[in-house]
Amino acid sequence: MKADVGDLRSRIDAVTSRFRESVHRPGPPPRADRPPATESYWRSVQDRYTRDVTEQGLRDLLGYETQDAWRYFSREIDFARLRRYPWFRRYPLTAWKIFLAVAYRLSPARRLLFAIAVPLLVLSWFFYGPEAALSWFVAAPSWPLVAATLLFALLVLELRDKLVLKGDLEIARQIQFGLLPFDPYERDGVGVVAAMRPANTVGGDYFDVIELGGRRLAVAVADVAGKGMPAALLMALLQGSLRTLITAGFRGAELIDKLNAHLHANIPANRLVTLFYCELDADTGALSYVNAGHNAPFLLRAGGLLRLPATDVALGVLPEARFRAATAALEPGDRLFVYTDGVSEAFDARECEYGDARLQALLEGHRHLGDAELLQKVQADVLVHCGSVRPHDDMTLLVLARRRAATAPA
Repeated sequence: MKADVGDLRSRIDAVTSRFRESVHRPGPPPRADRPPATESYWRSVQDRYTRDVTEQGLRDLLGYETQDAWRYFSREIDFARLRRYPWFRRYPLTAWKIFLAVAYRLSPARRLLFAIAVPLLVLSWFFYGPEAALSWFVAAPSWPLVAATLLFALLVLELRDKLVLKGDLEIARQIQFGLLPFDPYERDGVGVVAAMRPANTVGGDYFDVIELGGRRLAVAVADVAGKGMPAALLMALLQGSLRTLITAGFRGAELIDKLNAHLHANIPANRLVTLFYCELDADTGALSYVNAGHNAPFLLRAGGLLRLPATDVALGVLPEARFRAATAALEPGDRLFVYTDGVSEAFDARECEYGDARLQALLEGHRHLGDAELLQKVQADVLVHCGSVRPHDDMTLLVLARRRAATAPA
């Protein structure tokens, strides 16, 4: 026992040292375009807003970027059809089509603000436009209108960039969700149901269900440190690596050893992956698992709840780490509930954590629910706890259930 404690302590010290080095590693030199602190305020402002401004940059702003934004927002408008109308109908109808093309690329709430702001700006030009045109540099009332128009034009250009990025993220979300087995799994008396709610458009959580042959099934749930696109890319790397190693014939702790070495060599030093990986024999219910720094799953049984604690450190930290497999048993009717820390570490407006205790109480009080209903209940309860606060981390939940004792084929 003392040897195990000493070994665990040495692993923790190595992890702490490695991450301290990554945090204190010298960063990039200060940016050269930052105005010196010794200069006057107005000199600093002038230097900040005029440095690196070139004639070509202004041409791109007024030419390429403006035309590109115009093509983006008007690409679905049939201008050939509009040309058949007389000018007094064509111009208002074209403006209306462009307004709709921009508005319906926004979320409903932002669309409402856009629908209020644009007509007000147009009416302002209708009433004050002649005065602004005749006395552009003289009449004070014209300046707010000109400023609002320039700001609107700038925001339209920025909006185009954001919407293009949002479109790319939506495609990435579709690809990521296509990689994950969301469809319920039922075979050989074993069922698996999973649900995932990314904090952003894409996330770093991962789950998988892999048939190993011989009526054996592998289930994995992992959490890549961080969120968003960087974590999603590492999640794809994790999935590809795990499936490749399984195809190569690796199983159990040896599989996780190989996976850890591969991840350590291919992910940044300030990233890690927590993983719960298990292999279930559908005939006997024997469960072999490795918990690499992941949240301890709950084993729901008729007589109560058990937990499967972590057996080793997270992946990607120590290249020479050797992982150990532990065993458990799933009797007919037992269910294994696996989750990521986006569930237990969800915070409300008072920064109170959802916590494992509340999760355990919920599972005990609703063990009669079906697998999918139980996941929905947990997810809904977490969102109720968060209230007006948006969950800051990805949430993934999975239930592995043994329905009955599987009978071998004749």
